[in-house]
Amino acid sequence: MAADALLQLRGVTKRFGGFTAVDAISFDLPRGVIGGLIGPNGAGKTTLFNTVAGLTRLDEGEVLLDAAPIQNLPPHRIFAEGLSRTFQIPRPFPEMSVLENVMLVPLGQSGERFWNNWLRSATVAREERAARARADEIIDFCRLASVRNDQAGTLSGGQLKLLELARVLMADPKIILLDEPAAGVNPSLMLTLVDQIKALNRRGHTFLIIEHNMDVVMSICDPIFVMAQGRLLYEGDSAGARRDPAVLDAYLGDLP
Repeated sequence: MAADALLQLRGVTKRFGGFTAVDAISFDLPRGVIGGLIGPNGAGKTTLFNTVAGLTRLDEGEVLLDAAPIQNLPPHRIFAEGLSRTFQIPRPFPEMSVLENVMLVPLGQSGERFWNNWLRSATVAREERAARARADEIIDFCRLASVRNDQAGTLSGGQLKLLELARVLMADPKIILLDEPAAGVNPSLMLTLVDQIKALNRRGHTFLIIEHNMDVVMSICDPIFVMAQGRLLYEGDSAGARRDPAVLDAYLGDLP
């Protein structure tokens, strides 16, 4: 066990009928890093993310967050424990504004119980003001200020990825799982997204990123985990990944 491992996977396995999508994956992700999870299409990366985040029940193994087991907890419980996950295809509420999408995130608001809007109206109003102030700060940080009042359904692909990141940050998680943040994003917004990930990491946020853009992975991720056919092929730094024969074979030599 790593001395300061934030996320630990121990023999994580997920089967669909006779097919093993994730096969006894084990690794430690240290606190405060930007980890990269890469591999060919169909390697099992997204299934592993879904299993860790509680969207899919694992069949065997253990997932530990800050040394506490979280495997097979419902997603909202894992979210409350401090693990947030984004999706390759963002899932905002399209008819709601950017600001409204971000303000929906915090759990346990008094206003969630309708009677509190009459019985504890001052508390509800105070919490809403605090949520609005934090949402405004995060929206500014994610460079979405110019569209804060626009409907989420009108945003570009890159803006939607930034909105996904903003919603995650509203929960102030211990670790953020990002599923292909650069996919479908134009080069300018991709650089913005990468800059924000690096800035958040400097503030102490831990990331694990699935990404097919090898320039992004090799420039910001350390450690790197490589999967193929549901198994872990490699764990180490980017220089080692470029030299590892099993990794090169899985990618047919396409690593930069």
